[in-house]
Amino acid sequence: MTMAQRASSSLLRRFLGLAPPTSQRALSTSAAPAAAAPAAAAAEGEAAKAKRAKKKNLFDVVQFLPDWGVGYKVAKTTWRDVSYQITKINLYKDGRHGKAWGIRHKAGVQVAETPIKISGVNKRGWKYIKTSQKTVQDIPSVQTPAAA
Repeated sequence: MTMAQRASSSLLRRFLGLAPPTSQRALSTSAAPAAAAPAAAAAEGEAAKAKRAKKKNLFDVVQFLPDWGVGYKVAKTTWRDVSYQITKINLYKDGRHGKAWGIRHKAGVQVAETPIKISGVNKRGWKYIKTSQKTVQDIPSVQTPAAA
């Protein structure tokens, strides 16, 4: 076995975790030296980026709303003035994917009367529009005829 083959096989064993580490780490109870502080801060910044929350698809956003968000407005985070008021949701078995229909709104004004299929519901980047909460005025009241 040549020296190059020996070196590559030891690297492979170390990479796979089959060989013991070549040097022992010194355990210390004292604080890290001041020169290592900037490197530690940079490592924390990278860890924060790795832990950043994933953007949510439409079903992740509406799963906690009453009746899976039917009657509430949602929009993509990249859209400026376009939103949809959900009228119907068809979930797949996993509860995280499916299809949705809604009435389109542009700059807060309803564009059409009939609901259309909302595109991109399984893609990430949806948000719930808080001003769209159902209120008592939105719920139709039952009119009782006056007794004569």
